[in-house]
Amino acid sequence: MKLLIKGGTLVDDAGEYRQDLLIMQGKIVRRAPQIVADESMGVIDARELLVMPGGIDVHTHFNIDVGIAQSCDDFFAGTRAAACGGTTTIIDHMGFGPAGCSLHHQLEKYHRDAARAVIDYSFHGVIQHVNPQILEEIAPMVQKEGISSFKFYLTYSYMLQDSDVLQVLQQLNEAGALATVHPENDAAIRWRTAQLKQQNKTAPVWHAHSRPLACEAEAISRTINLARLADNAPLYIVHLSNGLGLDYVRMAKAAGQPVWAETCPQYLLLDMGRYLLPDGLKYILSPPLRPHSELDKLWVGIADGSIATLATDHCNFPWRQRQQMAAGDFTRCPNGMPGVENRLALLFSEGVMKGRISRSRFVSLTSTMPAKLFGLWPEKGSLLPGSDADLVLFDPRSQHIVHHTDLHDNGDYTPYEGFCCQGKPVMTLSRGEVVCREGRFTGKAGHGRFISRKPFVTGSHL
Repeated sequence: MKLLIKGGTLVDDAGEYRQDLLIMQGKIVRRAPQIVADESMGVIDARELLVMPGGIDVHTHFNIDVGIAQSCDDFFAGTRAAACGGTTTIIDHMGFGPAGCSLHHQLEKYHRDAARAVIDYSFHGVIQHVNPQILEEIAPMVQKEGISSFKFYLTYSYMLQDSDVLQVLQQLNEAGALATVHPENDAAIRWRTAQLKQQNKTAPVWHAHSRPLACEAEAISRTINLARLADNAPLYIVHLSNGLGLDYVRMAKAAGQPVWAETCPQYLLLDMGRYLLPDGLKYILSPPLRPHSELDKLWVGIADGSIATLATDHCNFPWRQRQQMAAGDFTRCPNGMPGVENRLALLFSEGVMKGRISRSRFVSLTSTMPAKLFGLWPEKGSLLPGSDADLVLFDPRSQHIVHHTDLHDNGDYTPYEGFCCQGKPVMTLSRGEVVCREGRFTGKAGHGRFISRKPFVTGSHL
């Protein structure tokens, strides 16, 4: 069946166009100022609406087991929420597997976990230890399995030491894969946390003091320098939360290093004052929320291009679970917050409608640059003929208040409760199928397909 989207304003990362859009067999086949409908076409009236590439969230954690708890959103609930927020593709960060497991162990598990996804998906590999066998697995996973990005951690139970990081960066670079890093100085965090516990400082606000921004910024700087030593290996910094870390990214980029940074809505909109609230445990995540002065520094990075993407780090542990596990002690609280359904509406409202960024910059942050960096372009993140008909129709006139009862995940709260948003997604299409309409989920489990991604190539398109 043909589907015609008529009368809307098309927006991509390069500009805006008053054009109609014709879809056939899940692909965009034509764009033109005026396409005449015939009886073979279904027609979507997009007058007064913006028609944009569907969102791509390259940082989610669905169905993750963090050792002390398992997140409440599996791949069905998580991708349902994503779809209802205008996101049409996710790339999930695999969690750690059993000690000593192969890279393929987690890949096989995640393929099983994601079978009920309602939108398209891929995975980032996870490197939790380093030996010759692990290093040998990387190239086949890139070339045969379509996993062209891998994550390692500088904290937590399976953190890598600098010597291992160097080996991993070198191997990923040679294999055509993008290295992604969770950067925090583990030794400093452990020492500070022990000191706070000795002083009985275990309320939620002390979580932020246990891992201050210098711990993150130091690890960012260190990894950038290690990447330089590894023949300028391409590097992607996940969930950047502070201005000092951003300065290190800017310095590296100015020196010609292939380094990119991601931030998340929580670091643009929430600050560490949230930890002082009676429900402060709702905001426990790592890196933690920062002083309010850091928010503006990140908005500058969003506006000037120093920050490449906006993802969510969606990792949903319900409020009731947090209370049961961690009342009186932040160290027992599972880390992470929900946000996959709110991402586009929040950035559009706080970024576009408040004049911080253009509509095209919005598309670049939430769709086009993620597609280009992670081997999805031009099938995803694009309005070009031949690309997948992954679209979000946005009403810039609509106002709504965020309430967790309106969301489609399995949690019992949203950190953005009460935010007033100007503009919202009113329809989401995944490969030409309407999966959400006016806040009502219309998709189905299993519609999502695994995306085998292209190897990473540093080129002029980045």
